[in-house]
Amino acid sequence: MTDAMAADFVLPGELEARRPPEVRGLARDGVRLLVSDRGTGRVGHHAFTDLPDLLGPGDLLVVNDSGTLPAAVRLDRLAVHFSTEREDGTWLVELRRFPEHGPYRGGTAGEWLPLPGGATLRLLEAETPRLWRASLDREVIGYLRRHGVPIRYSYVDRDWPLEAYQTVFGVRPGSAEMPSAGRPFTTGLVTSLVSRGVGIAPITLHTGVASPERDEAPYPERFEVPASTARQVELTRAGGGRVIAVGTTVVRALETAVTPDGRIGPASGWTSHLVTPATGVRAVDGLLTGLHEPRSTHLLMLSAFTGRDLLSRSYAAALAEGYLWHEFGDVHLIAAAR
Repeated sequence: MTDAMAADFVLPGELEARRPPEVRGLARDGVRLLVSDRGTGRVGHHAFTDLPDLLGPGDLLVVNDSGTLPAAVRLDRLAVHFSTEREDGTWLVELRRFPEHGPYRGGTAGEWLPLPGGATLRLLEAETPRLWRASLDREVIGYLRRHGVPIRYSYVDRDWPLEAYQTVFGVRPGSAEMPSAGRPFTTGLVTSLVSRGVGIAPITLHTGVASPERDEAPYPERFEVPASTARQVELTRAGGGRVIAVGTTVVRALETAVTPDGRIGPASGWTSHLVTPATGVRAVDGLLTGLHEPRSTHLLMLSAFTGRDLLSRSYAAALAEGYLWHEFGDVHLIAAAR
């Protein structure tokens, strides 16, 4: 299967995770773990709770500590998805039809939208074909906490509380959508990892709204790689350990923080960095991520880790074995065994 075929595979509806694993009778960490070995090219099948056995002393997991906002505000036939705060206090927002959850192509510059709680949103200008720069007449995050709900798409069959969209690492609210690779972690699993000598270090990248209907390159998102995390990454590399990114957001942040001499330094600001086979991966040795939709740019990042053949065989195995996609689904570890 070629890269193009991998990007165009058909995802059967029955493999879309519509509910959190806890509602399906599993523990949060009870999902499955597909393992692709970058060294041998082998594809294996595990439980996520096997992760401490697949990592070792001296390895480092870098996690995203961004917390998920209740970023969707609903009107009668429309939902406003608050994506990304700009430095001038305006926000990027997406308008979507509700309850159909599909894209809404209306809206005009200068239009005022009345929102629940007496708030008013003004559309200022189109930022991209689907995103508007907009201004709310009050502080946004506090407003969302009172009137917002988590963003969900049509494959999720009902609303779930905000807690279902938080990770154990999410202590800095700011993401429109959950950094979902970290979702299966529990405090018990983190304790098991740390007790075996696996380090855990945070970055922050506040995720914007995805484009579920079509492939779209990432737009700038706010990130921070703290000096302490940069130092842990460098110490891990010097000691022969593996740096494993928990999520594509972590890869983007760390790749943006690579200095001209190839080291990882503290960094903050905005990143729109796109990892592809052409750019390569310089900052990390492996990736823990979900299973990504056809035509997603995330598949380009994965192929930068795996190459064409291993990625194709991994996704073929996931489809054949009935792995589940999306934020409530199963997880994929890409790394060379030690």
